[in-house]
Amino acid sequence: MHKVLQPDGWAAPVGYANGVEARGRQIFVGGQIGWNENCEFESDDFVDQLRQTLQNVVDVVAAAGGAPHHITSMTWYFTDKREYTDNLRNVGRAYRDVMGKHFPAIAAVQVVALVEDRAKIEIQAHAVIPD
Repeated sequence: MHKVLQPDGWAAPVGYANGVEARGRQIFVGGQIGWNENCEFESDDFVDQLRQTLQNVVDVVAAAGGAPHHITSMTWYFTDKREYTDNLRNVGRAYRDVMGKHFPAIAAVQVVALVEDRAKIEIQAHAVIPD
């Protein structure tokens, strides 16, 4: 079971949690990018890659018997902050399509580059599946 941590008096976050408390089996998801199961990019569009990246994270968690609601934290690394901010509505839609209305603790960081040249976003995640 997870508990969202929201300090008294803080403004409610939109699209993420400030903190999450959880007990159970810990799953550590290595950085996933927007390619398919054959390590092939199907699109160079930021939102398309985000959707695939999120699906890849969920698929790894599913391999441990988990689901999106077991994800407790994510760190998003993207190569262009403007691509992210200019597409927030579509980013939100892609997020909800894959993750539903579950919002873990999330950090988002712009980086100079990712190891795979075509990758526009990489997501590392942690999940906790209750005992």
